[in-house]
Amino acid sequence: MQAINRPFNQLINGSTQFFIPVFQRDFTWGEDQCRQFWQDIGRSSSNANSPSGHFLGSFVYVDSSDTSAGFTRWMVIDGQQRLTTLTILLVALRDVLVHLGTSGDPNNPKPEAIDGLFLKNLYETGDRQRKLILRRTDDETLECLIEGRDLPTSPSERIVKAYELFIQLLEEASLDLVYKGIMGLVVADVRLDLHSDNPQLVFESLNSTGVDLSQADHIRNFVLMSLAESEQNRMYEQYWRKIEVLFREAGPALDNFFRDFIALRTGATTQARNDQIYQTFKNWFSALESGSQDIELILGELLQAAQYYAAFRLGRNIDGKLADALVHTRRLGDTPAILIMKLFASYRESQSLPEPDFVEAIELVESYLLRRAICGFQTRGYWAIFAGLSKSLQQDGSLQNLKVELSRLSESYKFPSDKEFTNALKAENVYRFQVCRPLLERLENAGTNELTDTSGYSIEHIMPQNKNLPSAWKAMLGDDWEDVHNRYLHSLGNLTLTGYNSTYSDRPFEEKKTISGGFNESAVRLNRYVREQRKWGAQEISQREDQLVEKALHIWSQPDVDADLVKQAQIQDLRTLSADGDPLEINMSETAKSLFEALRSEVIQLGPESEVIEIAMEKTVTYYGPDFFLEVIPRRHRLDLLLSLDFGEVDDPSGIAEDRDQRNFVTNATHHGGVVLFMNHLKDLESIISLVKQSFRSVAISAAD
Repeated sequence: MQAINRPFNQLINGSTQFFIPVFQRDFTWGEDQCRQFWQDIGRSSSNANSPSGHFLGSFVYVDSSDTSAGFTRWMVIDGQQRLTTLTILLVALRDVLVHLGTSGDPNNPKPEAIDGLFLKNLYETGDRQRKLILRRTDDETLECLIEGRDLPTSPSERIVKAYELFIQLLEEASLDLVYKGIMGLVVADVRLDLHSDNPQLVFESLNSTGVDLSQADHIRNFVLMSLAESEQNRMYEQYWRKIEVLFREAGPALDNFFRDFIALRTGATTQARNDQIYQTFKNWFSALESGSQDIELILGELLQAAQYYAAFRLGRNIDGKLADALVHTRRLGDTPAILIMKLFASYRESQSLPEPDFVEAIELVESYLLRRAICGFQTRGYWAIFAGLSKSLQQDGSLQNLKVELSRLSESYKFPSDKEFTNALKAENVYRFQVCRPLLERLENAGTNELTDTSGYSIEHIMPQNKNLPSAWKAMLGDDWEDVHNRYLHSLGNLTLTGYNSTYSDRPFEEKKTISGGFNESAVRLNRYVREQRKWGAQEISQREDQLVEKALHIWSQPDVDADLVKQAQIQDLRTLSADGDPLEINMSETAKSLFEALRSEVIQLGPESEVIEIAMEKTVTYYGPDFFLEVIPRRHRLDLLLSLDFGEVDDPSGIAEDRDQRNFVTNATHHGGVVLFMNHLKDLESIISLVKQSFRSVAISAAD
């Protein structure tokens, strides 16, 4: 590595070309940065007589393979924003000078001097003629400006705006002073040796704060920078550019895609922090083979997965029933994206998920999200849940597999039952739910191809919200009108969609039906029942509520899955856990170990009705047959035992059992259990095994039922 301070005009002297590699970002500077750069030029002009000049910053670059005698070509590692901005300013300065012609100040520089020193290699041809080559989108625009041609059909907006700003500023400036300021610029010229320096490490060091660079930017640089220039260009065009196009103007969605992609590949269920996505990717990527062919395979996987991710998150390149299902789910949140990506792979790659099954799978995810929202269940930790589901799905990712896994979720994240969903839908205040509008819109359009456009509609309370109800409403509701109003106002049966909310207002029910645009004329399917009623009170609202709840249960259904399959999956998980640990490796005293070995030899022989599964944790050993029936917690001089028995039903002639509910907690226990036992001596074994057998038989009977 060589690093010296050098006047900028010397840096680009002769037949020299700098190019921005494909792994770098496009030009990103806006008006604020360009105006700051303009001020730097002004300060440089003021210091024109200073021997040290005005320091502009560092330019880091490395040799290109396309360097020949009389022509040097450098790949820019750092400094592209300043270099591009300076080039745009120079083009603007040249053009203003051309426009002025002979009418300008004779001290002004010559336009051809700017061309020959800063913009063009006059003795080269083709692409070699320009001193700066940008990335694809930006380069076409810059080339047109340098050559004085019409701008392309879709020019780089930031480059055009920077050029127009500098034209405006130059028209009010002293051009010779601006030129002196440019000539007085000094840079830290940092030239890397491709053979002894690591450009990627230098780049990371220069950008260690992550300023202005997204996690996706870092990943792109890391993946492509190690390749030869020709391979960089090919792989960028064939893979990376297509990914960037998918996520264009999508905010942090691209960073989130990389986070979910890596989690899917590694089986992670802990969400990487936003500022750790690149490092997580780098760790995963670095563990793989890094040859050119391997990189291309990985980029192919990335592009394919990005297409799946963008189809869900952004609605890209998808239509039909599949698109509808994705839209409905996306309205409820984007956290299922990692699971949707997994299901897409089963649909498109392994073809183990036919399109009808794929649509149903997405609808199940929608049902899960909406049911939990209506039931008021917690939403924190959803990403981990969907990552865990993605990890749990078998390789084939079948619909049945998904149903089984959804049915096995823990109590905190369970799939709400029909009963729970029904009770929540019949609550007094459905209106307060954040998903109230999506709920009504899906109820309106489910099961038909002739969709009602509800985008301009609002939620209408058929019985008005006004606590001071008009007399006509009080008379219709009866003597207990206040109780009816309080109970049913925000209930599902009293809510609908309309484009005439302000027109309806607090009008009597009959007027709401018969006015222009009223319920009698409404094309909204939710209003069919309403217009058939002669009055609107508790009975009518309750009947409509029942109808809508029945429809909701059909739209957002529970997973229909065989309980035996769920049980088999649970057992398989237990067996996997069992294989991962050895109970004899748990740290125990000699006394506890002796007691445990004697107890264990009896417990593992409790079959043959069902296999006993033994799982060793850090401080406990748990037994399943197939459900939990015993937990052993070693102490210094004894064993504490938890049994899955109701204390009131235990047959305990020895009187050794204690009620678990009478204890605040049992240290290190991972299960609840109804009965607590203490094994202090080997002579206790017979009595203890008698109670353990009761727990085992109870579990076996429950499993059979």
